Amino acid sequence: MSRFVSYSNFLSSSHSHSPFRVFSHSLHRFIPNNVNVDDAVLSFHRMLTMRSTPSILEFNKILGSLARTNNHYATAISLFHQLELNQVKPCIITLNTLINCYCHTRQMGFGFSILAKILKIGYQPDTITLNTLIKGLCLNGKVHEALHFHDHVVAHGLRLDRISYRTLINGLCKMGETRAAMKMLRQIDGKLVNVDVEMYNMIIDSLCKGKFVTEAYELYSEMIAKKISPDVVTFNALIYEFCIVGQLREAFGLFHEMVSKNINPDDYTYNILVDALCKGGNVKEAKKMFAVMMRKGVTPDVVTYNSLIDGYFLVNEVNKAINIFYTLARRGVAPTVRSYNIIINGLCKSKMVGEAINLFKEMGSNNIIPNLMTYNLLIDGLCKSGRISYAWELVHEMQENGQPTDIFTYNSLIHALCKNHHVDKAIALVKKFKDQGIQPNMCTYNILIDGLCKGGQLKNAQDVFKDLLIKGYSLDIQTYNIMINGLCREGLFDEVEALFSKMEYSGIIPDAITYETIIRALFDKNENEKAEKLLREMITRGLLEE
Repeated sequence: MSRFVSYSNFLSSSHSHSPFRVFSHSLHRFIPNNVNVDDAVLSFHRMLTMRSTPSILEFNKILGSLARTNNHYATAISLFHQLELNQVKPCIITLNTLINCYCHTRQMGFGFSILAKILKIGYQPDTITLNTLIKGLCLNGKVHEALHFHDHVVAHGLRLDRISYRTLINGLCKMGETRAAMKMLRQIDGKLVNVDVEMYNMIIDSLCKGKFVTEAYELYSEMIAKKISPDVVTFNALIYEFCIVGQLREAFGLFHEMVSKNINPDDYTYNILVDALCKGGNVKEAKKMFAVMMRKGVTPDVVTYNSLIDGYFLVNEVNKAINIFYTLARRGVAPTVRSYNIIINGLCKSKMVGEAINLFKEMGSNNIIPNLMTYNLLIDGLCKSGRISYAWELVHEMQENGQPTDIFTYNSLIHALCKNHHVDKAIALVKKFKDQGIQPNMCTYNILIDGLCKGGQLKNAQDVFKDLLIKGYSLDIQTYNIMINGLCREGLFDEVEALFSKMEYSGIIPDAITYETIIRALFDKNENEKAEKLLREMITRGLLEE
């Protein structure tokens, strides 16, 4: 095992001094004002001073309790040092506990020095020893080091178990190395260990997060073929991702398959489906799913109700949305800041800004602190309803409360200024927040270009547009449409044609708005032949039905 020792020493070479010297300060430095910890420390010291020293197992109970229950890793390390000073010989359990403490305090070098100590004493590292080190490396973001350690361990004939491989697969997935995790699954399957549902779940979840839902479903099918039973975690990951990509039929197919396998959907499952139906404007079906949830004894939570409130606003059933919000308390559900954000957003979009303001004021009395989104939604609603002075009051309130503004806050104000023909003030505001370190985004520039065009400053709009191209900004279809609209307003069709060609050359495909803007302007200028030619092209591209 000499090469195994050298590997441990290599990993801990940066910590050649004694790991315990770091903890030689007063023990009380590590103990918070917690009676249970104080009692544990007193008991530990009392045991050390007894005429007949108790078994190491009694000391292990205290060390394990500190490390496991209260997460007082530093205290446990300090107490272990006391054992060393009193020449109490540790056992493998003691040393495994100590390794765990070092792993959680991000001191992997010290952890591996304990592995070297285990070997030096003549103990055999067990799976707990090895798993603790592997988990520690993964927890500290050293997944590749964990893989190297795994290879070294296996090369020396030591066996690992399913916990080891779950830890490694999980570590790879969290790093975004899903392919490597799948490769490991294939390598170990039936050879080193029997793979299980947890390993599959980690990879399926990682594939879903990476938008590889088809591959995730294939892996699920592989599980079924191998007679590895999926669980609620498997189904939730797949159902969620199918909903995200808009494949609700597949999501509901999995839901029914789940039920047929006698796997009980949980609140998360139902919330995914209720939310997906609401976002798709199908609130009637969402209510049916809500009823199923209730019948199955699964209690709806604030997430469920938030989805329904949002759904009713989307289909313009404002009164139903408001009614659900005001009955939350009666149903024993406390609204969250997200609940308020949803209803404030819905009310503002429904042009009920006064009611939104009242709800905003109500948040304080319910001990719910508005967040950045709350302010941004209300400021946007106020700006769009022409109440700009009140919007500015909220900006000042944010600053007084230490709530930082962001680009979305300012975009609402810039849009309001441009809409009210105060383009110069909008430009001055952009310069002001740039000085504060807030960078404009494409939405900011689109608002400004549109404001300049509509404010009779086409030349300035063109300058901003060209400057964005020179600086390498990724201009989208909206930016081109705004610029084309500005040129059309001035009847500059040669420049429109040139910009239209440039747009296609840049890989930006004209949409219905692009064509409609140019066609309308051509008809207005009696350029009927050109307009009809573009109209035929629009039909050919499938942007207008004949």
